[in-house]
Amino acid sequence: MKVLLVNGSPNEHGCTYTALSEVAETLKKNDVDAEILWLGKKAMPDCIACFQCRTKGECVFGDIVNETSARMDEFDALVVGSPVYYGGPNGRLTSFLDRLMFSTPNSKLRGKLAASVVSCRRGGATAAFERLNMYFSMLNMHIVSSQYWNQVHGYTPDDVRKDEEGLQTMRTLGQNIAYLLKAQKAASDSGVEKPEYEETIYTNFI
Repeated sequence: MKVLLVNGSPNEHGCTYTALSEVAETLKKNDVDAEILWLGKKAMPDCIACFQCRTKGECVFGDIVNETSARMDEFDALVVGSPVYYGGPNGRLTSFLDRLMFSTPNSKLRGKLAASVVSCRRGGATAAFERLNMYFSMLNMHIVSSQYWNQVHGYTPDDVRKDEEGLQTMRTLGQNIAYLLKAQKAASDSGVEKPEYEETIYTNFI
């Protein structure tokens, strides 16, 4: 069992990383592998709605999105982390997720556990948290909760380390992900079949 944690912050070892690391350490203590992927500082192209991924099988921009998509079968769960900018997740991460979720075949995503983590100095955390969870709820991914909304507060990593409730929320999230991954494995081993879905119906309102 393995979890991919995506650090969408431009700061590799900042507040978002500090929160994700708390989740990762808890996963490891529960015998679940964890990998933190930093998206870096290079320009992140937006989705341009060219639909080339529908024929090419990957995004037309050959970057970290395609690299991550190609590896999704390695992971059983996905956690995405973002700083809060103006009450929402940062543009780098949303551009990454727009393209990753649209270009990756549904078969690689559905059924996986998913969670989001946000870091803010003071406010806007819940709005950013809700925005990120929207990705998962459209793709038959199972959103994992914690004891509170998955947020930490602080201007620096040292500030975040003083947010005892926030860090505990991260640890509880890690415990819940580990438990549910083990429950999924136990269900699969005992012959419980995964859901079979109808072909998606798209209704356009005009």
